[in-house]
Amino acid sequence: MMNKQKFIEKFLMAFMILAVFKIIGIAAQLFHESFWSVVGTLAIFLVVAFIIMIVITALKDKEQNRNNSGKRGSGGGNFYLETSLFDRIRSKYEELAEKYIAEKDYKRAAKVYMNLLQDNFRGARTLEAGGFYNEAAAIYLKKLNNKTEAASCYEKAKQYKKAIDLYKEMQQKEKVGDLYKELNDLNNAHEYYQMVADDYTANNQMVKASLVYSKKMEKPEEAQRVLLKGWDEDKDAFNCLNNYFANVFDVKKLETEIQKLYAKTPSYKKAIYLEAMKHEFKKDPKLQPVVRNIAYEIIAEKVATRSDIINDLKYFNPEDSVILKDISRYRTGRNKMLRN
Repeated sequence: MMNKQKFIEKFLMAFMILAVFKIIGIAAQLFHESFWSVVGTLAIFLVVAFIIMIVITALKDKEQNRNNSGKRGSGGGNFYLETSLFDRIRSKYEELAEKYIAEKDYKRAAKVYMNLLQDNFRGARTLEAGGFYNEAAAIYLKKLNNKTEAASCYEKAKQYKKAIDLYKEMQQKEKVGDLYKELNDLNNAHEYYQMVADDYTANNQMVKASLVYSKKMEKPEEAQRVLLKGWDEDKDAFNCLNNYFANVFDVKKLETEIQKLYAKTPSYKKAIYLEAMKHEFKKDPKLQPVVRNIAYEIIAEKVATRSDIINDLKYFNPEDSVILKDISRYRTGRNKMLRN
């Protein structure tokens, strides 16, 4: 087993050989990169090489001093020395990268992360933080196979067609629609939004489908149609009804819609309709007479089989203190009848 002194000498020799090859490799980049880009890479390497030489020389001197003083290490000393050496070199790389970031030299910092620390993800993140979105996207895609981050970077760089291709591969149809809209390509945008709406409808997510129609495609009539479909077919019925009424902004029209839908509501869904009326009652004083009458009809119809529904009267008479006493008397009398 070689001693620590020999290990350091061999490591130093190997590093010098690798340094020569690295410099030759950097010089070869002149054939396919700009002169100043190559000079920048060479400058980073020389700085790092200098730091490593200092670390190795310091360790060599330290080991020589230990040998001269007659101290001997244990058999596991070589492993400890190697670990210590690489940890110190890595720490210097980290410091160098942080220095470049502090100076807002993000490209050099990224090169340190990728070439010296073998951390492509942090390299890409650093480029992204510096606003070099195309370069970051290339790293995410080629080195990390991360299409999500690459697409996001292309989007930030306004390279929408490249982002669209990636989002299509990932089946993110709504994002594809959004980016076509950014390109003012409304035909393609609406084609993909329609796919999204169809997917939601197929999964009985009628409210989400309606939001795609109203917010993305600017088709309020289609939004209302799909909400009515959800109400009629008992697919998240309450939320569909509630959102349907929320999309009617004219009070007179809303009053008409409330009456029209109630007239077609089957008995088993009237308790749900009553819950919706609680929301509508609060919207506008002009709606309250119609909403209150519908609520009274539903409560009167259901009270025989659902005595607790009598409590809902208070929602439609919020300032009537007498109604609370009437409810209490009704419940007390009903309980006596049940006990007898």
